[in-house]
Amino acid sequence: MRKILLTCCLLLGIAAASHAQGMQRMTPEDRAKNLQTQLKLTDDQTAKVTAIYKAQAVKRDSIRTAANGDRDAMRAAMMPLMQSTNAQIKAVLTPDQATAYDKMLADQRARMQQGGGGGGGGN
Repeated sequence: MRKILLTCCLLLGIAAASHAQGMQRMTPEDRAKNLQTQLKLTDDQTAKVTAIYKAQAVKRDSIRTAANGDRDAMRAAMMPLMQSTNAQIKAVLTPDQATAYDKMLADQRARMQQGGGGGGGGN
């Protein structure tokens, strides 16, 4: 549970950092293609992951709108969304892919904790 919470905080941090720096956010399709490359997803898996990311994007945008600039409220609402998204993605993956996905998230979290940002990697 703690690992999932840290992962969610990492993903929220990446999203906040990229938004604060004025960087263009990756589209759900780009994020899915990135995972396809990193985890060697099949076309069917990529389509499912794209749908998951699209649904997350809609919910994320509505959370941002509802929070109306309140970062604490947004963070509290985003954590369960990120946990759900990660769980849905892992359900699409094979056991080996899920292990690699967990490692990828852990690596991103480590970079964030070291102040290195999210880098160009996918999430």
